[in-house]
Amino acid sequence: MLVLVAVHALAAVAAPALVRIWGRRALYLLAAVPGAALVWALTHTGSVRSGAPVVETVTWVPRLGLDLALRMGTLSWLMVLLVGGVGALVLAYSARYFRPDDPGLGRFAAVFVAFAGAMLGLVVSDDLLLLYVFWELTTVFSYLLIGSDPTRRAGRRAAMQALLVTTLGGLAMLAGFVMLGQHAGSYRWSEIAGDLPDGGYLTVALVLVLLGVTSKSAIFPFSFWLPRAMAAPTPVSAYLHAAAMVKAGVFLVALMGPAVGQDTAWRVLLLAGGLVTMLLGGWTALRQVDLKLLLAYGTVSQLGLLMVILGAGTRDTALAGVAMVLAHALFKATLFLVVGVVDHVTGTRDLRELSGLGRRTPVLAAVAGLAAASMAGLPPLIGFVAKEAALEAFLHGRGVDLVVLAGVVTGSALTVAYTARFLWGAFAAKPDVPDTRPEPVDRAFLAPAAVLALAGLAVGLLAPAVDRVLAPYADQFPTAEPGYHLALWHGLTPALGLSALAVAAGGTLFLLLHRRRPHLPRLPFDGATGYDRVVGAVDRVAVELTGATQRGSLPFYLGVILLVLVVMPGGALLLGLPWSPRHQLWDTPLQAVAGAVVVVAALVAARARRRLTAMILVGVTGYGTALLFILHGAPDLALTQFLVETVTIVMFVLVLRRLPRKFSARPTRSSRRVRVALGVAVGVVTAGMAYVAAGSRVATPVSVGFPDEAVSYGGGRNVVNVTLVDIRAWDTMGEIAVLVVAATGVASLIFRRSRALDRRSGIPGAGPRNSVRPRWLTTGATTRAQSVILQVVTRLLFHAILLFSIYLLFSGHNAPGGGFAAGLVAGLALAVRYLAGGRTELNGAAPVDAGRVLGAGLFVAVGTGVVAMPLGGEFLQSAALDFHLPVLGHVHFVTSVFFDVGVYLIVVGLVLDILRSLGAEMDRQQEDDQAENAPSEVREEELV
Repeated sequence: MLVLVAVHALAAVAAPALVRIWGRRALYLLAAVPGAALVWALTHTGSVRSGAPVVETVTWVPRLGLDLALRMGTLSWLMVLLVGGVGALVLAYSARYFRPDDPGLGRFAAVFVAFAGAMLGLVVSDDLLLLYVFWELTTVFSYLLIGSDPTRRAGRRAAMQALLVTTLGGLAMLAGFVMLGQHAGSYRWSEIAGDLPDGGYLTVALVLVLLGVTSKSAIFPFSFWLPRAMAAPTPVSAYLHAAAMVKAGVFLVALMGPAVGQDTAWRVLLLAGGLVTMLLGGWTALRQVDLKLLLAYGTVSQLGLLMVILGAGTRDTALAGVAMVLAHALFKATLFLVVGVVDHVTGTRDLRELSGLGRRTPVLAAVAGLAAASMAGLPPLIGFVAKEAALEAFLHGRGVDLVVLAGVVTGSALTVAYTARFLWGAFAAKPDVPDTRPEPVDRAFLAPAAVLALAGLAVGLLAPAVDRVLAPYADQFPTAEPGYHLALWHGLTPALGLSALAVAAGGTLFLLLHRRRPHLPRLPFDGATGYDRVVGAVDRVAVELTGATQRGSLPFYLGVILLVLVVMPGGALLLGLPWSPRHQLWDTPLQAVAGAVVVVAALVAARARRRLTAMILVGVTGYGTALLFILHGAPDLALTQFLVETVTIVMFVLVLRRLPRKFSARPTRSSRRVRVALGVAVGVVTAGMAYVAAGSRVATPVSVGFPDEAVSYGGGRNVVNVTLVDIRAWDTMGEIAVLVVAATGVASLIFRRSRALDRRSGIPGAGPRNSVRPRWLTTGATTRAQSVILQVVTRLLFHAILLFSIYLLFSGHNAPGGGFAAGLVAGLALAVRYLAGGRTELNGAAPVDAGRVLGAGLFVAVGTGVVAMPLGGEFLQSAALDFHLPVLGHVHFVTSVFFDVGVYLIVVGLVLDILRSLGAEMDRQQEDDQAENAPSEVREEELV
């Protein structure tokens, strides 16, 4: 099962490339991926029929007790058939639905296959947390599919609405899962089902789960998002809203039903919500003139019916429910595909503009007729078998069951009425409408719909065989009588009479509405209206809150942040009085001197009037902190602090060139006092937090064993570096990923336009070359404003600094250094080169794309971790190699050095990106501004 999910993921990644190579034909190849899931499920039919689930477990996060626990029982088997089979046919259908030159086809194919994989993972997950991960993945992928055309506003709005509604419901469901899992001590549903809590705890957990279920499956009051999602392409509607996404909630109700089906809150919410949804959806479908919207509201109605049947919590309703899940997927997917064909061959879905299509496309009409007959519950199709089973299940109940039975019969009558309206609107000849002249229907285009329609007929005829396969699921429910069995003919029974009554009532209702054509009133309440009002209110509050807080004042923003820091942690510190009496002012008086330097520099920086002076003083505080590290015996930290502070000063200098030399506006005296008081308070709170944290430790620090582990496990004596690249390599991986994202963000903000990003590559020659001064540097592109002494010193020291960075890189495992410090040293060498010769000299020294350097570093770091896995190790696990070389002698080499090389490249790429964006690009912009503002006489002279 896990392999199938992984295959879907790989196919999704490869889909855009396949589409670029083969065009629409690639969709036939991609259809084999969900098709493989169908075939795999069919090969396990024997196990499912015998009631033996297929179980698969892979360790995920051992320390947290999380496993990739997969389990396929009868219900999951059915869902895998639908997800795989319908998915494969819809992909084949899409190969004819989309134009050959559709620019978004590759993206659609990738997201569609990814959605199918997420849905497959959802229905086979035994672990509820894993199920939630796949649940939210289907939400994200459905958002991308519904809004697949970014140029259509309706699609974007519908996608966002579906995302918000289903995500909020999913978060509530997650809370319910956590409650159930924490009580049972396991998140596997197969174990939770036998250890459920009781009382109010269970009720709250189930209500939270049902919030996720109802939002996902468009149950009232969350029904409104599904019709609006019809802005998606028809293949998306056929898959997501017939066989996949909206079935996720139905699946979860069916999965939990055997364990919680008799809970009062569970039954009441599902029965009430399902009945309201079924009736409102059916009534609204009769008002629609768009065939696709008619099917959408019909889908809402039938989702309500499924919730009613599966929420009843008995053995017979469970059997009827899973049969209806199968029937609904087959007939509704068929009808959506038919609507897509109609739209393509006629150019419209408006039933007021269609006439006589049945005579001109008889095969299409026959396919639609088969599926519509199943939806209306006519024999011998599977829809009739499932509906009769549901009616029979509720016939023998009392009280509430009879009320539900009346609602089901009414909903079935509405289903017959809008089914007749669909067939009449799409295919009937209308006397007051000119005949529609369709284009020829491609057989390959119609084939997927025909296969699904014929499957609905075949499954109906083979109802006893279907019963034998689905019965193990229904037998999990408690029952005191011999259970009902699916069959096409049970004789003249009350259930058959009620089914006939529903068909007659539905047909009569359609004829009345067709002949008299009354104006059907709108419902007085609508979930969409409530959603719009809530979103509007949130937007209004956001505008007011933004206007009150986002004033464009950096001191105000910092003040709010620091005030919260003083109030929250400061209040906690006061509540924790008295503190530990253990304290020590210093280990050596030199620490007091260094601390005094930091304090004085900070105070003078706060009163400085010039920006450069303030920045240098702030740098002094950083160097003073590095000195404290040295006095504490941490040379690695001190080296890193020195280098980071130096690079920071360089970045500040690059930015300050475009700002006034002095602070433009001094705060008023009262404002200054407030700032001073806030600054002092922040300092006191921060110092107090450090003091309390240092004196409150009661457990042995985890780092106590690091020195020994650094040698035995990491193969090095530099504890800091071994920790970064080996013991805590996962943390470093996350940090370098953040560095890459930050560099990309800086570049996108500074370069602004995609064409300007070409200058990120740093091709030599992009700058002035009119200098006649001696060439001390590579390009010779110097100006009179640049120092010759600096150029000479740069030429002498540049390569020595680079060699020193390489030394730090390879010696860092046993001495101060490492990839991060070495990268900063190399970055400083590039910074000196830029300061000496400008952007042209920087490009000559590093004629590479900074983005490529960043990407190469991340690739090397990740690749180092991946290489260990095929060799039997874990991700990022290192190995120590000892060997003898003729000249060097004994060599002790640790493979984590390659990870350090990746860190080195990322840091160099980051500094190069900053120099090109904050330095070279800002130079270019400044030169452009000066050229635009130059007097016209000067420009004419330059032209001459």
